[in-house]
Amino acid sequence: MSEVIRCWWTGMADPVYIAYHDEEWGRPVRGDDKVFERVSLEAFQSGLSWLTILRKRENFRAAFDGFAIEKVAAYTERDVERLLGDAGIVRNRAKVEAVIANAQAALDLPDGLSALVWRHADPDSPVPKAMGDVPAITPGSKALAKELKKHGFRFVGPTTAYALMQAIGLVNDHLADCVVRTGRR
Repeated sequence: MSEVIRCWWTGMADPVYIAYHDEEWGRPVRGDDKVFERVSLEAFQSGLSWLTILRKRENFRAAFDGFAIEKVAAYTERDVERLLGDAGIVRNRAKVEAVIANAQAALDLPDGLSALVWRHADPDSPVPKAMGDVPAITPGSKALAKELKKHGFRFVGPTTAYALMQAIGLVNDHLADCVVRTGRR
């Protein structure tokens, strides 16, 4: 039986990482609340390990009302304090306040968050053969970050925007020989 080949970042063989890679990363995610969750988690990840965020994901969902945009947009200072006291999530005031501000900004988008983000999809992105072929920033991620910021979003720089694009399927950065891309198990 041949070895299953996955993208380089799953190298630590953590079951949480493997499941995320095999079942979620790079697969299309649509719907305002679902995209909002991913924008929020990418913001919380900034400066941290993605594995840390994945391990706390269910806690984030519980703490932020399932990332329902309308609910999060209505949060008050009392909610901020509640979140900062929640050991199950990343307790960073700037990031917590950014998620709330981003929910408020998302409510004001005429066509919704999912539509805005998906306008930046790049289905013809090159197929990476090795880790060095995967960019951290692209013209598309710069444009997405700029548009989100124009609408009042925070913690959405070009690198974070590209991570979001990878995570929700706007680009396919699975390596050429990765099991997800090839379908070989």
